[in-house]
Amino acid sequence: MLKGIPTIISPELLKVLCEMGHGDRIVIADGNFAAASTGKNAIVIRCDGHGVPELLDAILQLFPLDSYTEKPVLLMEVLPGDNVETPIWDVYRTIISKYDTRKDGVIGTVSRSAFYDEAKTAYAIIATSEKALYANVMLQKGVL
Repeated sequence: MLKGIPTIISPELLKVLCEMGHGDRIVIADGNFAAASTGKNAIVIRCDGHGVPELLDAILQLFPLDSYTEKPVLLMEVLPGDNVETPIWDVYRTIISKYDTRKDGVIGTVSRSAFYDEAKTAYAIIATSEKALYANVMLQKGVL
């Protein structure tokens, strides 16, 4: 055990967060995201039984968002024709606002296909049991 490390952060996840450098990206994926196949060239960390918000909150306690990128947080846009609400995005905005002075101005959205393309180049993907749809979030690491 270590002081100051959120208990939801496993030793494996802590190691990955430490290994990541400026500009590296990590995906916190919902339960429907194809983490294993998308992350063939990444480190895939299983966080079964956990949702995205609690992991996002814990990670942002340790992880600086990139200040050299306008939108270091990316969300997957809802596909046209999908009648899906995304109230979880409001939860993300609240969490992110606690840790970055730019508040929700750091959040951008990209198409589903662009999100998957970007995720294929991520350093790591965290597979969660999040049930909310369009709950995937990608973070780009900054500097301290």
